[in-house]
Amino acid sequence: MAAEIHVDEITRILTGTVVRSVGRAVDMGVVEFGGPQGETVMVHMQCPFRIVRHGKILLGSADMRYAQKGAGPQAFDAFRMIYDARATRLNTILGELGPCVDGVTVGEAGELTVSWEPGFRLMTFPDCSGQIEAWRVLVRGGAHHGFPPDTV
Repeated sequence: MAAEIHVDEITRILTGTVVRSVGRAVDMGVVEFGGPQGETVMVHMQCPFRIVRHGKILLGSADMRYAQKGAGPQAFDAFRMIYDARATRLNTILGELGPCVDGVTVGEAGELTVSWEPGFRLMTFPDCSGQIEAWRVLVRGGAHHGFPPDTV
């Protein structure tokens, strides 16, 4: 029997957490949240994703493909991609706002959307037909849930 996506558990883990930062581990997007009991909650994304505010894309996974001007041949390894610059800017904003997650949805094909005020949305788009992990929601040292569920 195929594993099921634990939508209720994913929603419970993320709702009410404070959005701390956006970054990457090599080419995997990472969003870190602070939980109500001080736990660290994360979303790891290995599929296309973006962060949108009021209809404008602030950061997208494709931004990891483009080096900052003058970054040189080691730009990716030196964290000097467009993604890194925009993540740094976004982290400053998140640090000032301290926003809390107020909505989580998981679509039938694994699309994960996490929203927080004022008007931000993290949107993931699994794009592989095989059993390759697209995203994961985890509590550091605790539960891990993701898509496809058989890969987590």
